[in-house]
Amino acid sequence: MSVTKDTQLELHRMMMLIRLFEEALEEMFSRGLLHGTMHLSIGQEATAAGACLALDKKDLITSTHRGHGHCLGKGADPYKMFAELLGREDGYCRGRGGSMHIADLSNGNLGANGIVAGSLTISVGAALSFQLQKKENIVLCFFGDGAVNEGSFHEALNLASLWNLPVLFLCENNQYGMSMASEKAVAGESIASRGHSYGIESIQIDGNDVEAVYESVSTCKDEILSNNRPKFIEAVTYRYRGHSKSDRNLYRTSEEINFWKDEKDPIKRYIGKLLEQGITEVDLKEIDEEVKNTIRTSVKKALDSPLSPITNLEEDSYA
Repeated sequence: MSVTKDTQLELHRMMMLIRLFEEALEEMFSRGLLHGTMHLSIGQEATAAGACLALDKKDLITSTHRGHGHCLGKGADPYKMFAELLGREDGYCRGRGGSMHIADLSNGNLGANGIVAGSLTISVGAALSFQLQKKENIVLCFFGDGAVNEGSFHEALNLASLWNLPVLFLCENNQYGMSMASEKAVAGESIASRGHSYGIESIQIDGNDVEAVYESVSTCKDEILSNNRPKFIEAVTYRYRGHSKSDRNLYRTSEEINFWKDEKDPIKRYIGKLLEQGITEVDLKEIDEEVKNTIRTSVKKALDSPLSPITNLEEDSYA
């Protein structure tokens, strides 16, 4: 698959948007502007950017507690996301969902959730609805390596394979489930090999190579729609920060983190590749400045927006 220049520039733009969005969140948290906790994906932007750009708007995604990148990649408005995390009325869930529960149905994002492996069973239900309605779309299910030892993981893969559902399972293996290294927690040859156990064609890719992610998801989507079979991708990536803002990150060495930052960083690597292929520094600088301005404008607008009122908390409740 040949990736066009426009697609390459969009892949770079999206990775920069995700990185700068989360760095802004980190700064706001340190200033006491954000409450609770959040789970940052700094270092693993390529999986969200590459996977979501390979989808159509009518394709659906299910996300995780580490889902800011997924939401942005699927077309979310940064302003509405900042507003949600700040508890503002203009947020996607009127400021009541926060970091772990953003949903953007208008762009096909069924939502983040705080349950490990929760995205898997949701994706199977959504894929079943596509099948019953005979729609030519897929559901892309994001989940982490920590989810693969949950019962929901195995139930979801079993049903998807049994019913030939149009779902693409994408494991973002960032090496650690909470503080436990995945190599110490996951038995077998690889996470991808678990898909084979359910008769699902599965591959392992470099999750920090944004074009590899984009091409793999594009190919898998085409095959899912033509063969009526689910697919499984394990994207090997890495997060630089701790599990959440309450994680002091003492279980990893600085040497390990610096290796991934220096040698494997998805944005740094992609910039080098784009420059080698003739895209100019001017092109990239224009994109970076546009993204920085978007983040600055969105943060200011969100901070100035009205808080979600406490007088109508019972509205939008299902029970």
